[in-house]
Amino acid sequence: MYLKIYINNKPLYLCDELNDPLNLLIHNPDNVFIDELDSHAVKAMLREMQLPEIETGIFLHNDIEKLKKAFFKKFEIIQAGGGLVQNEHKEILMIFRRGFWDLPKGKLDEGETLEECAVREVKEETGLKTIQLKKLLTVTYHSYNLGTHHILKESHWYNMKGNSAEKLVAQTEEDIHEIKWVKKEDLPLYTHLTYPSLLDVLAFAG
Repeated sequence: MYLKIYINNKPLYLCDELNDPLNLLIHNPDNVFIDELDSHAVKAMLREMQLPEIETGIFLHNDIEKLKKAFFKKFEIIQAGGGLVQNEHKEILMIFRRGFWDLPKGKLDEGETLEECAVREVKEETGLKTIQLKKLLTVTYHSYNLGTHHILKESHWYNMKGNSAEKLVAQTEEDIHEIKWVKKEDLPLYTHLTYPSLLDVLAFAG
C-alpha cells in the first residue's frame, strides 16, 4: 500500500512495502529513498524533495498509518472538494486558472460535507446549476508554502454529471478565465499545461 503526495509537483510515495514500480524507482540516482522513521528522517525527506535534481521520493515504513501521521504533522492540512464533471457526450469540464488547465475544486467550508463542498465549488466556478453527484473517485495530496507556513491540501474528487446545454460562466474573482468541455481524445492538448496530481484524477475519465 502507498500514499502519493506531490511536493513541488514531484511525487513522494509513503509506503509499507515496495511494489515492482517502486523497486525500480529506488535504483534511480535522481530519486531519494528513506526506510527509517524519526523526526530527522521526515525533515531529511522534505529537504531532499526541495532539491532540483530530485525527481521522486520513496519513504518506506512497515506501519503506513504511523508514517502518515509523522509526515502530516509537518503540515497544516486543508481539505478541499472537486469534481471530474462529464456531460452527456463524455466530455470533461476543464477550467483555465493562473496559467494552468485545472478541474473545479475549492476549500471545505465550516459545517459542510466534502460532497457538498465539491458540488458547491463546481457550481460557483463554472456556472453550472444542475450537477449529479456520483461516487468518490480519488483523493490527491499536494503541498505548497505560504511564507514559512507549510500547507498540505487534501482534495477529494468526485465523479459528476453535467449538461452541455447549460451556460458556462467563469468565476473571474477566482482567477478563472476560460472554461471548456474537452473530449477525452483531446486531453493531451491540455494536460501539458496542468498539474501532475490532476493527471491522477483525469485517469478516471470514462
